[in-house]
Parts: sequence; C-alpha cells; structure tokens
Amino acid sequence: MSAHGDYDLGHTVAGWTGTAVGVLGSAVLGAGVVTASAAVLWAGAAVVVLAALVCWVLHLAGWGKATGLRPTAAQDWRVRDTGARGGHPDCLGCRMAGRGRSRAVAVADPAPASRPARV
Repeated sequence: MSAHGDYDLGHTVAGWTGTAVGVLGSAVLGAGVVTASAAVLWAGAAVVVLAALVCWVLHLAGWGKATGLRPTAAQDWRVRDTGARGGHPDCLGCRMAGRGRSRAVAVADPAPASRPARV
C-alpha cells in the first residue's frame, strides 16, 4: 500500500472477487444488449446478483473488512478478518446475516401477580 500512502483502501478478497464477477456480469449484460437477446440479458442479471451474493458470503467468512481503518499490518488484501464471525459494528451485511448489533432483549413482566388467574 505504499503507493497510496498510509490509507486503507479496503482492498479485500471479497471486494476483488465481487468486482471480478460483477464485471463479468456487466459484460454478459452488454452482450445481451448488443445481440438483443432477452435470455442473455437475464443471464447477465443473474451473474450480477451472483456477484453480490459471493461478495457477501466472502465478507461473512472473514475475507472482507469492517467499516473504517484497519491496522497497518492488516491492510493487505490477503489478510483474513478474524473478528468477522461476531459481526462488524454498523455493518448492514452483518446485520442481515444476524450478526453485529445485539438483538433486543425481552424485558420480564414487572408485575406477574397482577395477571388474572386462569380457571
């Protein structure tokens, strides 16, 4: 990362893989436009959706990154994020997978004796 100074640009396995599959899907969509083929357009759209899913799964597997800066030693794109299993704070993808923010805790009824008795 020395070419960019001390910035964390977010280059990760999840990001690169999602981008590569997304570019492939865009190329298939372009081919569908040129050939005026609905089947090729649908195939390209499916590949673009697949790109998003692949990127999300890799992010959840620890090959993405949390929001914000990473330590300098963890900025290489081949470094796996070991804290991804618990979810990243303020990460929509982690929350969609049920990770990250703690779920609402059920509050116990403060006055159970005030309920009517069952007969």
